Amino acid sequence: MNTNLPIVLAFAGHDPSGGAGIQADIEALASHGCHAATVVTALTVQDTRDVSGFTPVEAIHVIAQARVILEDMPVAAIKLGMLGSVENTEAIHTILTDYPEIPVVFDPVLAAGSGTRLVEPGLVEAVRCLLLPETRVLTPNSLEVRELAPEADTLGACALALLDQGADYVLVTGSHEPSSDVINRLYHDQRLLDTFSWERLPHNYHGSGCTLASAIAAQLALGREPVAAIRAAQAFTWQALLRGYRPGLGQYLPNRGSVAPNEN
Repeated sequence: MNTNLPIVLAFAGHDPSGGAGIQADIEALASHGCHAATVVTALTVQDTRDVSGFTPVEAIHVIAQARVILEDMPVAAIKLGMLGSVENTEAIHTILTDYPEIPVVFDPVLAAGSGTRLVEPGLVEAVRCLLLPETRVLTPNSLEVRELAPEADTLGACALALLDQGADYVLVTGSHEPSSDVINRLYHDQRLLDTFSWERLPHNYHGSGCTLASAIAAQLALGREPVAAIRAAQAFTWQALLRGYRPGLGQYLPNRGSVAPNEN
């Protein structure tokens, strides 16, 4: 029995519905055979329908949570989700610059699936300046990539602008676009590197972005190269969505624990 599980440090908000945030990260990482160490960045009030409020964790506590883990455990990858505040973004930047050898997967959560905003003034600019240069894989949806690169006029141009900002790989997910299938596009080295087409499923899902980013982080922690990790993580996420369930009155949740290792 392997007792040395790869460790992924996940920064995210707490979602009491269990669909997104820290719990989604834990489930996706555990499904890959990784150990999830977690840093809570915000406490949210939300269900499967919407977010009604959130309170950022103070930056001093974000730093403290991360540093005790990084000084104790051999972290193999870092996953970033909801940041909570500009101060937290600055705090996380200090952590990442102290550990430049650890690959970072960043799901730039700017709004809930319902559209409710989860950012404060100045946070997008802080992300662009402080976190993109430290990011190995960025996983914005098409709405987020347009907000992160408002000067660009196409999704491809947006992705290339984020590469210019310092991100190594940019995977733009296409579930919000009006296409029959979901088309995800991967950019690297100032070009479109690969295109992935996935059957569009019939429901709306809460926590799909968290699932994808955590799955990529898990794959990197397991030693895969970025392109292979990104491809495998998409397959895992699609399977989790296919088996999704609806525990409340709102969106479906990915069934992350139902996907066996040989299916991702």
